[in-house]
Amino acid sequence: MDRLSILLTAMTGSVLVGGLVIAVLSLGYYAWQPIAGVIALGLVLTWPAAYVISRWIKLEDPGWQLRSGAPSDKGQRQSDFPET
Repeated sequence: MDRLSILLTAMTGSVLVGGLVIAVLSLGYYAWQPIAGVIALGLVLTWPAAYVISRWIKLEDPGWQLRSGAPSDKGQRQSDFPET
């Protein structure tokens, strides 16, 4: 896990869980079970979403360089993202 994804986890989690709760409430489900379900779903999806956003930011950043010596061609997906 890289440091950027750790910082993005709190922001991504609040946006994801909040959006899902608003969606469930707008559909008319006011019981605690649907709300608890989407909260659990949002918490499970929080870290993967933050990690994907972190990788996307690093791919688009022209100043970020891989330390492993992997090719840095923008058209190619890099396979490793170091812990920095």
